[in-house]
Amino acid sequence: MKLKFAAVAMAAAFTLPAVAQTEIQWWHSMGGALGEWVNDLAKDFNASQKDYRIVPTFKGSYDESMTAAIAAFRSGNAPHILQVFEVGTATMMAAKGAVVPVGKVMQDAGVKFDSDAYVPAVAGYYTAPNGQMLSFPFNSSTPVFHYNKDAFKAAGLDPEKPPTTWPEVALAAAKLKASGHKCPFTTAWVSWTQLESFSAWHNVLYATKNNGFGGLDARLAFNSPLHVRHIDNLANMAKNGLFVYKGRGNAADATFVSGECAMFTGTSAVYGNVKRNGKFGYGIGTLPYYPDVPGAPQNTVIGGASLWVMSGKKPDEYKGVGQFFAYLSQPEVAAKSHQRTGYLPVTKASFEITDKSGFYKQNPGTDVSVTQMIRKTTDKSRGVRLGNFVQIRAIVDEEMEQVWRGAKQPKEALDAAVQRGNEQLERFQKANKG
Repeated sequence: MKLKFAAVAMAAAFTLPAVAQTEIQWWHSMGGALGEWVNDLAKDFNASQKDYRIVPTFKGSYDESMTAAIAAFRSGNAPHILQVFEVGTATMMAAKGAVVPVGKVMQDAGVKFDSDAYVPAVAGYYTAPNGQMLSFPFNSSTPVFHYNKDAFKAAGLDPEKPPTTWPEVALAAAKLKASGHKCPFTTAWVSWTQLESFSAWHNVLYATKNNGFGGLDARLAFNSPLHVRHIDNLANMAKNGLFVYKGRGNAADATFVSGECAMFTGTSAVYGNVKRNGKFGYGIGTLPYYPDVPGAPQNTVIGGASLWVMSGKKPDEYKGVGQFFAYLSQPEVAAKSHQRTGYLPVTKASFEITDKSGFYKQNPGTDVSVTQMIRKTTDKSRGVRLGNFVQIRAIVDEEMEQVWRGAKQPKEALDAAVQRGNEQLERFQKANKG
């Protein structure tokens, strides 16, 4: 009888429910290979401790996830963590009461948090004037020049020497076209690569007030003679079949990965996709520049996204968020993410680990994004932080599409984009005066 009772007691002990884990909802915009990376990060963190469970949910494009989160916040069921692309930063900063600064979350969670450990060009973008880090710099990228070495060989170009200036890009495109290539050069994210990063790389302003960092009364300035000259050159390349526009956002990424387009300016994070799916010799070079512009090249600006913490959650849930961010900041975890995706290393330690491991030597070009970003920044090149930036980029796309079609002259289109974009900035300034 005693044995029987003991057996029943043991069985009961084994079937007792486990201590409930605190769930942390994480909304993101990473599809494909990058979506797998996000899921692996959550899985590895969940396996590393027993108290918290990160639940990642894909919410569509960056625009879509931000809209969904704003709606969810208004109805009281926002996620704990929201991935927001860099152009949403000013909007999130102005959303008083909707977010909790990440510096505060880490501090309250009792997690050792040193903002100096993060790569300055990355952390600086997401830091308030008082020095407090507002969001966690999760997947930061910068535009680089990607090229197909096999296509270069076929066109009689040196596959180990990518063009470094815009005149060289045009010459290489002409040779690629002559060798039968239908899409010698394309670009993703036109505003980010050809105007925002272009401005910083040439150390000229994209907008006044240090590109918006100096106040809400910033106004656009990307219709200078240098900007007009560049868009004019691209328009001539488009007319001659040397530059082929493939659509907005990251639509052009797939055309490079498939081998359809031979040269491409886009995010450094295309690296993971090409590594996995590209069927050609692959090279990475620095963003092209105009050699006669004094001070060029300077540095490129940040892209990608950061993780924002939404307000209105329980203290224990914030503790879980803090633990998760501490996990992502671990040098080995951050280094692995950088090497897998092509996103920038988040911390200095993760860069050093990658460097010492010989990764950059084994994978030439993977350090280009880092060397472009860790240069000393100027007031003109720190980045662009503007209100209603999503709408401004859409305006730029509309106006530039008129140029690629031959319906508008470059100066006319840039002037129109500046005028229409300034209306958005005035609207944002009025709405956020308090």
